[in-house]
Amino acid sequence: MKNLLIVVDYQNDFVTGSLGFPQAQQLEPALAQKIREYRTRGDEILFTLDTHDATYPDTQEGKNLPIMHTIRDSWGWQLAGAAASLCAPGDVCLEKPCFGAAGLFDYLRNRQYASVELAGVVSYLCVLSNVVIVKTALPETPVIIDARCVAGPDNTLHEKALDVMQGLQVQVKNR
Repeated sequence: MKNLLIVVDYQNDFVTGSLGFPQAQQLEPALAQKIREYRTRGDEILFTLDTHDATYPDTQEGKNLPIMHTIRDSWGWQLAGAAASLCAPGDVCLEKPCFGAAGLFDYLRNRQYASVELAGVVSYLCVLSNVVIVKTALPETPVIIDARCVAGPDNTLHEKALDVMQGLQVQVKNR
């Protein structure tokens, strides 16, 4: 049975663009290594893409975070750094207009994996939201977070998110 790696929102706007932050840039080597490990083993890799359009300011998120970002087909929307070059034909890329990828539940619920690991940004928003979706769709599948492969711009919230994920029975490694 294969494992699944979900790379959450490792896009230009979150790394060096309008919402970029140093911790996102720093996790790139570990994230690239993780993607290569999964690829070498023949495991599955899925990418989520935070995706907005010109109506973003009118959304609930846009009213609370009034910074335009990840506008579909823009530079900021594209995968960042090594993630861009390591995304292969056949990898699933799920667009999502909010923190959690609703389509992820549908994609996962009739599949079986030995484990599901999540990596990417922002740990306390999109990563945490998608952990909940994975745990809901696959309640008997072990879920893993490698702390070297997730980041958030607020270190206090990042650590709290790791605590919450552990509370959700996620195996948080390398903390």
